[in-house]
Amino acid sequence: MNIKAIAVFCGSHAGANPMFLSHTAELGRLLAMLEIKLVYGGGKKGLMGAIADAVLKHGGEVMGVIPKILTEWEQQHEGLTELAVVPDMHSRKKMMYEMSDAAIILPGGYGTMDELFEMLTWNQLKIHDKKIYLLNSANYYQSLIHFLRHAEKEQFLYDPLEERIIVCNNPVEIFNKIT
Repeated sequence: MNIKAIAVFCGSHAGANPMFLSHTAELGRLLAMLEIKLVYGGGKKGLMGAIADAVLKHGGEVMGVIPKILTEWEQQHEGLTELAVVPDMHSRKKMMYEMSDAAIILPGGYGTMDELFEMLTWNQLKIHDKKIYLLNSANYYQSLIHFLRHAEKEQFLYDPLEERIIVCNNPVEIFNKIT
């Protein structure tokens, strides 16, 4: 797979476990090394800011996409290669999907879950066929994976989970799967 740009969805908080930040920084370094453009939510706080900072620090390109309403709340990142301010959350997600060849989901909250499930739904409906990588740092997503396996067992999913999500426990696993 030839990935030129990848969407990264993640929290605007850093989270409680230091591994979340260290994995995010390592992922940013690897993306820059691979010359894969980062497309992300445009904020400068939390894991969002950390992924952008890491890619930029290592000479990579970063495209931020932030809704107008969040420019103050998420404190838009000022040092990006490109920044698009869009009217709303739906426009943000759509632009991020269109600009990327795949997606990586890092730890996050409601917004990250919304982005993950919309990507999964669109993938299932064949609106796109982009790979979705779930970075399960410190087993953050273990309960969600368990739930999805339960939904699969109860026959609410159309395909095996592995056809929709590639679960990785660290950034090097993602690196090995996208190269």
